[in-house]
Amino acid sequence: MTVKPKKALGQHFLKNPEICAQIAEAITLHGDYKKVLEIGPGMGVMTKYLFERFGGKLMCAEIDTESIEYLANQAWASGLKVWKGDFLQAPAEDWVAIGKRMAIVGNYPYNISTQIVFKMLECGVRVDQFSGMFQKEVAERLCAGEGNKDYGITSVLLQAYYKCSYSFTVHEGSFNPPPRVKSGVIDCRLKAELPDCDY
Repeated sequence: MTVKPKKALGQHFLKNPEICAQIAEAITLHGDYKKVLEIGPGMGVMTKYLFERFGGKLMCAEIDTESIEYLANQAWASGLKVWKGDFLQAPAEDWVAIGKRMAIVGNYPYNISTQIVFKMLECGVRVDQFSGMFQKEVAERLCAGEGNKDYGITSVLLQAYYKCSYSFTVHEGSFNPPPRVKSGVIDCRLKAELPDCDY
């Protein structure tokens, strides 16, 4: 069984295991997290690496019923917790562990990736690490420094709370189906001192 990528959901399944391992390792190496949330696991190529490292700490949020069914039938995914629903519509208490160290990661659908950033910021809960895959130009904008031509409102809002770095570029052939643009992986860590102001 395979999952057919759905254009309406902006699905481009990551198929390069080396890239999946790199993203998972970035989280593994930093922080003793109590909970890791993966948004949009799809066919679970990256999920497998995350599950090996975090076990029961990992929770996946998936809206695609076909993907959920696929994961439920994978031997390696026995015991994997999958929350079915739209992350953008979910109350924060459905996915966040209040008062616990937490990371969010994903190969974010291009059509809602910026909305995911705003959702995370607007809920008022500051997760410790926010990482994953975006369309390259969006990734560059999120990490752009002041004075850079890509610097804008998303840069300002995210960087008010997080130290953001652009990790590496991912080419179109690493996905099924291949997108028409390159992708970029970013890694954002919560700042030790947060701004004393209302979001």
